[in-house]
Amino acid sequence: MDLKELQAKSGVNPDGDFGPNTMKAAMKYLKMTPFRAAHFFAQTSHECGGFHQFHEILNYSEQGLRNTFPTHFKGTEFAEYAHNATRIANRAYANRIGNGDEASGDGWKYRGRGALQVTGKANYKTFADLMGKPEIMTNPDLMETNYAFESALVFFDKKGLWAICDKGVGADVIKAVTLIINGGTLGLPDRTALTLKFYDWVKG
Repeated sequence: MDLKELQAKSGVNPDGDFGPNTMKAAMKYLKMTPFRAAHFFAQTSHECGGFHQFHEILNYSEQGLRNTFPTHFKGTEFAEYAHNATRIANRAYANRIGNGDEASGDGWKYRGRGALQVTGKANYKTFADLMGKPEIMTNPDLMETNYAFESALVFFDKKGLWAICDKGVGADVIKAVTLIINGGTLGLPDRTALTLKFYDWVKG
């Protein structure tokens, strides 16, 4: 489900805008505590541009490629691949996270989608199996259109994130959640600000 579907299921106007009313209704619908809701929606909001972009944008310029994938291209390739999202994905994600080589097209087929930007054939397979939805593998767009939030919920379950969320919204907790989701601390200031804002919306 995307944001509008989540809003509809939560009993609020499905206008696609994420505010306090949606947050409170979604928290109740998903049976989350304020701590869990704050972390979950802050991290997913950061990952998908405020719930407006449920697929990865790969239309990088030459400089953007140098900044984002500095080790996956070399020499004139940065210019040759620039602004070709399909080619960029197929090269950048080749031979890792379960994908085949560049020619396989897996990089583009299994690019980041969903509220937590699930990326790579292996990760798609994990979520497809856990959700009992094998059709995701042949129609990966479903991760964006039908299972955007479900895949994020599964990730939180699988990675044991709820237990960390239960420790509160302190800086150390937000960083711990971020490290598991991001593999680093990219975007930590925004993730922190969102977590605190969202917790303030629902803490009672």
